Amino acid sequence: MTKPRVLVSDKLSETAVQIFSDRGIDVDFKPDLGKDKDALLAAIGDYDGLAIRSATKVTEKLIGAADRLKVIGRAGIGVDNVDIPAASRRGIIVMNTPFGNSITTAEHAISLMLAVARQIPAADTSTRAGKWEKSKFMGTEITGKRLGVIGCGNIGSIVATRAIGLKMHVLAFDPFLSDERARDLGVEKVELDELFTRSDFITLHTPLTDKTRNIIDAEAIGKMRDGVRIINCARGGLISEADLAEALRSSKVAGAGIDVFETEPATENPLFDIPNVVCTPHLGASTAEAQENVALQVAEQMSDYLLRGAVSNAINMPSITAEEAPVLKPFVKLAEVLGSFVGQVAESAILEVEILYDGMTANLNTKALTSATLAGLIRPQVADVNMVSAPIMVKERGVIVSEVKRDKSGVFDGYIKLTVKSANQTRSVAGTVFADGKPRFIQIKGINLDAEIGRNMVYTTNNDAPGIIGILGTTFGSNGVNIANFQLGRNRPGGDAIALLYVDDPVPEHVLNKVREFPEILSAKPLVFDV
Repeated sequence: MTKPRVLVSDKLSETAVQIFSDRGIDVDFKPDLGKDKDALLAAIGDYDGLAIRSATKVTEKLIGAADRLKVIGRAGIGVDNVDIPAASRRGIIVMNTPFGNSITTAEHAISLMLAVARQIPAADTSTRAGKWEKSKFMGTEITGKRLGVIGCGNIGSIVATRAIGLKMHVLAFDPFLSDERARDLGVEKVELDELFTRSDFITLHTPLTDKTRNIIDAEAIGKMRDGVRIINCARGGLISEADLAEALRSSKVAGAGIDVFETEPATENPLFDIPNVVCTPHLGASTAEAQENVALQVAEQMSDYLLRGAVSNAINMPSITAEEAPVLKPFVKLAEVLGSFVGQVAESAILEVEILYDGMTANLNTKALTSATLAGLIRPQVADVNMVSAPIMVKERGVIVSEVKRDKSGVFDGYIKLTVKSANQTRSVAGTVFADGKPRFIQIKGINLDAEIGRNMVYTTNNDAPGIIGILGTTFGSNGVNIANFQLGRNRPGGDAIALLYVDDPVPEHVLNKVREFPEILSAKPLVFDV
């Protein structure tokens, strides 16, 4: 039997390379190959596995040339250098190591905060130049100051506890942070605008998604206290660099510590010429301990998959054994869709999650199904989440998760029902898998219906009354939105009603706002599903 072959195209620990060899895998260690697109493209067809860090860009073109490739392993959490949809289409598993560098990144954020507060890099340069400019580098204490943490998950919560140890008062914004978890951490949970207006320092620890891109821009900075200091060790693109540069020049923002940039490697940037900024070249995970941890993890994970078929920490595939896969796979997709539905329509912090497994679904691997549900639930906020990391992230946020199993109770052989309690309301959605293997909604808000899952949809709620379809059709049609199909449901004549509209492309927000202007329409939410 031919041994699997793995290419290591970035700088990984030699111990990790040895793990591949010890496990019986042929490994080629070429740490500079990832920087040479053409050479990597020519070589990739000979390998079953590709182990990378951030230097290698796994593009659709590269994946197209990877005829043998079965798994891509990213030593670290960020997979924005991998075209995941292209990999998924080719059946290539993408793995990461989501928790190996959490402490290291949190410590770097604290280090930048202290360096910015005391202007240490500039003072060091001045002193080495033979100057003695004590009055020029007047700093500020962090003791007693308010630190605003945007994103209080794994890394953000570590930063919060470290800051509390430094006698700071921590404000935290995170849609999934429960009151109980906030109390356990010792932070004050606030909304984003309040965090902006009250914080002396702000640090970002949230992934880059459509919702978080430019979360700090000119408008956000305008809400902040004069003299605020901003730290970003999370992702480039969370801050509008041009807006931050202007705010620094005007002294609205007193200083910034930036480890990540919109374009990397960052050889030019509007922040580089501003004296009250500390810049580092994406060093958040750059400690010997973190590099070793993530490298060893990715080597073990890739070896397990290539030799035994075991899948762990996969971004685009659930952790399912080979024996379970044929039956479980369509229900995993159903679970993800149910979670994604609630995650996209939720408007406040989630407190409790109950997953009901009815009939034959109660006899499946419900641990995998629950993990898939949770991954779908929080993926709209945390793009890098997977079935392994989702339960941990939900637990860290203090969300209570429960499973209920029962014998068949209705017309379906088996179905899954998700009920989510948030600060303001309770939402429920149920679905099943038909003979064609495709997931379907069978109940939303207690209203029965039979609805396929479309890639782009719009979900509306309204009081049951004549003319709703006319309102939606006329508004969408006059704004160039094509409705391919729709499903309606109501609990009783004149009662609560819902509509699911299938559209060709995502509906622009300004069109949805026009729909929301009609008093008959209670809400209109865009939905996107990976189908």
